[in-house]
Amino acid sequence: MSDLFAEYPKAMQRSTAFDEMFSPDGQLRSEYSGVNDVLQSLTVPDVSARAETMARTFLDRGVTFDFAGEERAWPLDIVPRIIPGEEWNSISAGVAQRVTALEMFLNDVYDRMEIVRDGVMPRSLITTSAHFHREVHGFSTPGGVRVHISGIDLVRDDTGTFRVLEDNVRVPSGVSYVLENRRAIAKGLPEAFSGTAIRPVEEYPRRLLSALRRTAPEGVDDPTVVVLTPGVYNSAYFEHTLLAGMMGVELVEGRDLVCRANRVYMRTTEGEQRVDVIYKRLDDDFLDPLQFRADSMLGVPGIVNAARAGNVTIANAVGNGVADDKLVYTYVPDIIRYYMGEEPLIPNVDTFRLEEPEAREEVMDRLAELVVKPVDGSGGKGLVIGPAATREELEALRQKVLADPRGWIAQPVLQLSTVPTLADDTFGPRHVDLRPFAINDGDDVWVLPGGLTRVALTEGSLVVNSSQGGGSKDTWVVDEGGAETGEVSTAVPWSTRRAQRSTQRVWPSSFHTDANSSDTYDEQQQQQNQGGTPC
Repeated sequence: MSDLFAEYPKAMQRSTAFDEMFSPDGQLRSEYSGVNDVLQSLTVPDVSARAETMARTFLDRGVTFDFAGEERAWPLDIVPRIIPGEEWNSISAGVAQRVTALEMFLNDVYDRMEIVRDGVMPRSLITTSAHFHREVHGFSTPGGVRVHISGIDLVRDDTGTFRVLEDNVRVPSGVSYVLENRRAIAKGLPEAFSGTAIRPVEEYPRRLLSALRRTAPEGVDDPTVVVLTPGVYNSAYFEHTLLAGMMGVELVEGRDLVCRANRVYMRTTEGEQRVDVIYKRLDDDFLDPLQFRADSMLGVPGIVNAARAGNVTIANAVGNGVADDKLVYTYVPDIIRYYMGEEPLIPNVDTFRLEEPEAREEVMDRLAELVVKPVDGSGGKGLVIGPAATREELEALRQKVLADPRGWIAQPVLQLSTVPTLADDTFGPRHVDLRPFAINDGDDVWVLPGGLTRVALTEGSLVVNSSQGGGSKDTWVVDEGGAETGEVSTAVPWSTRRAQRSTQRVWPSSFHTDANSSDTYDEQQQQQNQGGTPC
């Protein structure tokens, strides 16, 4: 090994985790041979210089994220996470199966609730979920699609088995970083990139636009699609602007839209334009002040009634958050069996349902050994890792669980798999997860090859969320047969199409007069921060 890997074998011995690059006896896994050859030829200053160049590129392109109130360059490590093509095919099939089952589940629970009638799930489990919205019960979505876009979080345990950690079918975020990571790593590690058969990711914007257009309301031949953002202060705003530009559609805020006669219109410099499909990037609670939070400054009054009337498609559908509930997650294997008559292709992580007295009693005795999570948490917020918690934190957690057992689940502490990651001028094993993204157009579920690999940048840490200080890696799905090429398109066809499509522009939100006072402005900024799901 080069000096960069000098301490890696010792570091591996401090953990029982599955290492993605090296076997337990220190042998290089074959899929990493090309990357390893390049890394072995580099010095510490070489690697550091390349890492700094990638960071500067991200800043120049505005690829940033918010961490503790500070805008930072998106952290991308120079060592990619590599998955063999054959293994990825199994992962992709498992993700598609899960998305299909969750689609069927959501269509059922907002209609006849046959899964309750047949005794697979208790009604109270669904109706007590914070994200089950009775306001949208009973109406169908165009094309029968509720889960247009999904992100399914996977982890690999110490035996090398991939498991589902959680589901994200409400407002999944992070795909923009997949696209930008690929662009950056092609420049940061060009020798390995050009010589490896990597499945491309650049197809995502086209697939997304196609799916949104195909699920437009009935009778609309040339639908107008927009991306609805909470605003510039949302931590995922970069992603909203990138996807809108790459799809060639308008990026709008709630105050750019108006509902009239159960139809949605966009204010433009040439007058109002009918909107048919809205790619919603804010939480349901802020979407329609007539139905949800009356104080929302981000939403569009009347938009839910327009969707109920079948005049606009909202993607993802309102109410999908019930499927993100981590207590519902524990039933997903049964959901797959019930709706599809199949065994799950990717297993769940073993989970305790704390509303069950026996499980709760066992967990109370083992709090210091387990990970305890709020069922409606996201971005790593609220979870408590028992072995890392203080006695006071565990006691506070105990009281919270006993006061609201329905609001918590518990899982064993998994030693997430590791990948070499640059830290302090050397490579060390750091824990990673994987978020594959899937697009559902009503006929097929397509899974983006690779997805977002998030990495805990501190040795031993299991918290990979960027909002909690984590970083990322480019994820390569590699075909040994060389069917695909590791090329990155430098063309911007969707942005070009946007310029050609119309000379209309959304009427600038700053022209509106509903945010003149400083108090109103501060409240709007706070809601924008809250109005989307962190990555």
